[in-house]
Amino acid sequence: MIKLTQTLLAGAFAFGLGVAGIAGATPASAAPIERGGPVQNQVSALPVTADDDLSSEEIDGLAFMREEEKVARDVYLTLGDLWGTQVFSNIARSEQNHMDAIGTLLDRYDIADPAAGNDIGEFTNLDLQALYDTLVDLGSDSLADALAVGALIEETDIEDLINELATVEHSDIQTVYERLLAGSNNHLRAFTSTLARQTGETYEPQVLDQQTYDEIISASTGSAAGQRGRMNRR
Repeated sequence: MIKLTQTLLAGAFAFGLGVAGIAGATPASAAPIERGGPVQNQVSALPVTADDDLSSEEIDGLAFMREEEKVARDVYLTLGDLWGTQVFSNIARSEQNHMDAIGTLLDRYDIADPAAGNDIGEFTNLDLQALYDTLVDLGSDSLADALAVGALIEETDIEDLINELATVEHSDIQTVYERLLAGSNNHLRAFTSTLARQTGETYEPQVLDQQTYDEIISASTGSAAGQRGRMNRR
C-alpha cells in the first residue's frame, strides 16, 4: 500500500501555495455533515463475506485507516478549539463516526486496535504521529491555514481510500470505505467553501489531480462521482 504520509512530511506538497489570492467566485455552500453515526450504525448489518480470512493488505489497511481517521478527528478538535469555527466541530463528529465504523470492522475480524488507549494527539503509527504534529502546527498560523489543513486532510483520506479499495476483497470493508469516501467528499467541499466564504481565498488541490478535485467540488452532497471517475481512469 502506498501511503501519502511520508510525502506530506517530506514537504513534497507546496502547502504555502495551497490557497490562492482572492476567490473569483465563492464555491457552493458547505455540504451538510452526516450526524449520529449513520456509517457506524449500519456496519453491524453488513453481511460478512463467506471467506472470513482477510488478506494482509486488508488487515494493514484497516489498522492504518483507523488511525488516519483519528488524525482527522484530533486535528479538527484541536484547531476547532483554537479558532472556534463551527466546521471543525461538525466534521470532527463525523470523523468519530468514521473511526467507529472501522473500529467495528476491527472487532469483527479480531484485529488489534492501534488507537486503543491513545488520547487526542497520540498515535501508534509514528508517521501519523508526525503528520498530526505537523498539521496542527501549520493550522495554528491563521484561520485560512487551518481550513486549508482540513482540505488537505480530506484530500489525503480520499486518495488513501481509493488506494485501499483497489486491494479490498471483502464486500463489507468495501462498503464502509465507499461510504467514508462519500463523507470525505462532503468534508472537502465544506472546508473549501468555508475557506472562500470566511477568508476570500481559494483552495488549490495538493494531493488529488485537478480533474478528480474539480469533479468532487462540483458534485452534489454525498456523491461519489469524483472517486468513481478517478477509479475508472486508473
